Amino acid sequence: MAEERAQRRLAAILAADVVGYSRLMERDEAGTLSALKERRKGILQPLVTEYSGRIVKVMGDGVLVEFASAVNAVACAVELQKHMASANASLSDDRHIVLRIGINLGDVMVEGSDLYGDGVNIAARLEGITEPGGILISGVAYDYVKNKVEVGFDDLGTQIVKNIAEPVRVYRVSGTPRVSMTMPRAGTDKPSIAVLPFTNMSGDPEQEFFSDGITEDIITELSRFPNLLVIARNSSFAYKGKSVSTSTIARELGVQYVLEGSVRRSGQRVRVTAQLIDAVNGRHLWAERYDRELTNIFLVQDEITLNIVGTLSVELEEETLSRARQKSPENLNAYDHWLRGKRLILLMGNDNLEARKHFQLAAALDPGFSRAHSGLALTYQMEALDFPLPEDFEAAYKASFQAAQTALRLDDANHQAHLALAYVFLYQHDCGQAAKHIDRATTLQPSDGDTLAHAGYFWSMIGDTDKALRFAEQALRINPHHPDWYLAFLCVALFTARRYVEAEAVRSRAPDTFIDSIFFRAANLSYLGRIDEAKRRAQRGIEGLAATPGGALAIAQGRVVDAILRNNPYCRSEDREHVAEGLRRAGVPG
Repeated sequence: MAEERAQRRLAAILAADVVGYSRLMERDEAGTLSALKERRKGILQPLVTEYSGRIVKVMGDGVLVEFASAVNAVACAVELQKHMASANASLSDDRHIVLRIGINLGDVMVEGSDLYGDGVNIAARLEGITEPGGILISGVAYDYVKNKVEVGFDDLGTQIVKNIAEPVRVYRVSGTPRVSMTMPRAGTDKPSIAVLPFTNMSGDPEQEFFSDGITEDIITELSRFPNLLVIARNSSFAYKGKSVSTSTIARELGVQYVLEGSVRRSGQRVRVTAQLIDAVNGRHLWAERYDRELTNIFLVQDEITLNIVGTLSVELEEETLSRARQKSPENLNAYDHWLRGKRLILLMGNDNLEARKHFQLAAALDPGFSRAHSGLALTYQMEALDFPLPEDFEAAYKASFQAAQTALRLDDANHQAHLALAYVFLYQHDCGQAAKHIDRATTLQPSDGDTLAHAGYFWSMIGDTDKALRFAEQALRINPHHPDWYLAFLCVALFTARRYVEAEAVRSRAPDTFIDSIFFRAANLSYLGRIDEAKRRAQRGIEGLAATPGGALAIAQGRVVDAILRNNPYCRSEDREHVAEGLRRAGVPG
């Protein structure tokens, strides 16, 4: 029988979510839920009906709406923001419910009442980078609505948006009501800072990786100080190339201070400028310019880091200061290759093998460069997680173990190496050693969002869900513009804690990017009694698994549950059986 062709149609998609939803829930959970319900019933639903739209789904703090007309979508969005501003007028700033809205016109895939595909994803990504109270639309939508709605548009140029292959032309709808809201720091008295991407002033786009690398290194070094909360790279880099005021950035990220700067590289010389701004009052606390030989760039990074810490008057123990001076490579070319490897993994769709080549070159040029070896360990770990054949799985983890051991021998303060070793020991079912290394990684990087998110997953596997949820929530606070895998790991923690309703609310906000996550959602839905939906999700997971060598073998042998548990090696037998039973209910073969 011929395979059923997926249904498709052209649609205008409006994606909206509530800014600072977690903050509002933490402050007053019952009041927030009640207010959201009121606004949906009294504002959203009547407007969607008026403009002939259809609410596709409501996802906790977000909503997805489909329109047959881009004009109707934009007109509805403008009215929605106006009505939300009016509803906020009588409330104090800290109780305002403020929306971000993204709109795209594109091809969508239809499954029942739900919609999928880049047509939906682009709208969601635009919503994620919109200012509070604002509306962003794609260039495709703009071409249909210009001169047809009574609003202005600001051309923001092309933007790189997460998980979308091609840059997207973006327009901001001007004239929406100004919003006022309070974004206090959540649950911490630590000084907090966002390091914005340093501007590449070299006139050579190829040097972009170098200025990004300096920014990332400063973020990494600052994250070592336990008395300082540092916003993660993903969230800081969401503002790259955008004209957004420091006060707006600080409000959106919930920080007191912002560091910005520039890098100009010419021959064997580099000039780095940096300035630290108190975002509350706009006052420049400190500024400096460094003209150095390239061989001294690591000293410049140290100086910037320690100047910031000194300016913020953070009290630091001598041990923490000594740890902050991470060993720098002797060979600048090795550092270049390390930066290129990191960029490939972070920014270019996880090109794992190409990244590995750069880490290998970095290690060959400077055998004493610890981060080159921990980079290699990471690439082997990523290879093992991609459902290879069993023998390749074992070989990848053996290579990861060797590279991580080398990295730690060179620098015991390399948190990435401890993280890699924690994964190796977890997959060897040595949960004690895994716990030891994840503890060490989070001690070394107490303010690094990625490390904390990984810790959330580890403690789920080990069976301490209280600790898992604490780390997962900390990671989301530090990295508001977090990648999708943060949500995937939070869902694992909630599922493991048997908190199925919350897990589904979180999971519905993330795309089906990861095969494991699709199966976890299927298991979670089965415990909610939504068996038909669980079976559809499970089938989607099996289709993804079939495209991998190890997954195809597991399907042929009827061992799909075993394959999922191999990739997620719970330490406790009751947790393993919990996953297996959920998957079996969803129709997944053992």
